[in-house]
Amino acid sequence: MSEYTEEEGRTLRTAVFGAMVLVSTAEPGALDEESYAGIRAMASFSPRLREVLGADRPELPEGSTEDVETGVLEALRRSVGILETRTPEEAAAFPAVVLAVCEEVAAADGRVGEAEDAVVEKVRMALAAR
Repeated sequence: MSEYTEEEGRTLRTAVFGAMVLVSTAEPGALDEESYAGIRAMASFSPRLREVLGADRPELPEGSTEDVETGVLEALRRSVGILETRTPEEAAAFPAVVLAVCEEVAAADGRVGEAEDAVVEKVRMALAAR
């Protein structure tokens, strides 16, 4: 993880795992199936990013549901900036992989609900906001 500081790694973990949590908790569903789907989909990240994501436990923002969502979406925006600065080649692929992970989580129980779609759209907008 030498290319990233501890803070940057923490931000990346918060962004990716937080996005999965936001989608998974948007509607009642099979949390185990959704967790496994997200973890499997994370294999699409580069080995370098998988190393960063697995280097420590993810930390979600504290507070209300809205506070968590706000913090995760901010971590997504900051992650794009971190990657653009540190590893531009990673920055180009990051949004698509995060969205694919979110879509896998949303579809894990066989259907994608409106609330899940809404969260995936918020993630998409956060990743594009630069």
